[in-house]
Amino acid sequence: MDGLMPFEGDTEELPRAARTGTLFGVGMGPGDPDLLTVKARRVLERAPVLVHFCKQGKRGNARGIADAILRDPSREMALAYPYTTELHPEHPDYVSALAAFYDEASDKLADHLDAGRDVAILSEGDPFFYGSFMHLWRRLKDRFPVDVIPGVTGMSGCWTRAGTPITWGDDVLTVLPATLPLSTLTERLKGTDAAVVMKLGRHLPKVRAALTEAGLLARAVYVERGTMAGERVIPLEAKADDEAPYFSMVLVPGEGRRP
Repeated sequence: MDGLMPFEGDTEELPRAARTGTLFGVGMGPGDPDLLTVKARRVLERAPVLVHFCKQGKRGNARGIADAILRDPSREMALAYPYTTELHPEHPDYVSALAAFYDEASDKLADHLDAGRDVAILSEGDPFFYGSFMHLWRRLKDRFPVDVIPGVTGMSGCWTRAGTPITWGDDVLTVLPATLPLSTLTERLKGTDAAVVMKLGRHLPKVRAALTEAGLLARAVYVERGTMAGERVIPLEAKADDEAPYFSMVLVPGEGRRP
């Protein structure tokens, strides 16, 4: 069964002592539901508990990717963040609130897992790449079986949709969160052959300044909502405003060895 625990309704039965649920981290890909893996779809169709992260009062993007598959709301559990962009990630209130949020969420999932119910956490892109899943994984991995299902990353979806090969020959790729200070972004960009700058949002002006200082602005490509509805791909120099949603990034393709 490719590592999957028997789900509720399977004919195979386990001894009661062995009926501990499995925690699945399901990579949902960059946005296009056609980019889900076969294994990801199978887990989504069968897991008794389906978990997705979201902002207060909104539905999470990972859940939206699954619209064509999920038809039973009774299996779903939404985990709403106490904060998203309201506070800086290093603010003490942000850190303590997020820690408590993940602790409480882990306890809720542990109740299901202890009862023998598999839990699938929907994760945008890949679960182990800047994913919220990792915070629950860290709290639960030593107590329950875990199966992490890789997914197409957002950056891979973006450079493919942009028609932009990102690395050639011996190019070194650097992945940077736009939340870094300007000086750090600039230094890192100056020292790499190719780059992906993620989590743009309100940080786009800072990223533009860092790229300019590093001499890379002319190569930079702006991708908004790559593989999703409303996708937009343009050279960063051609973008007249500094508005950028969370699901956007800047690509700096390498110019390495080409036979």
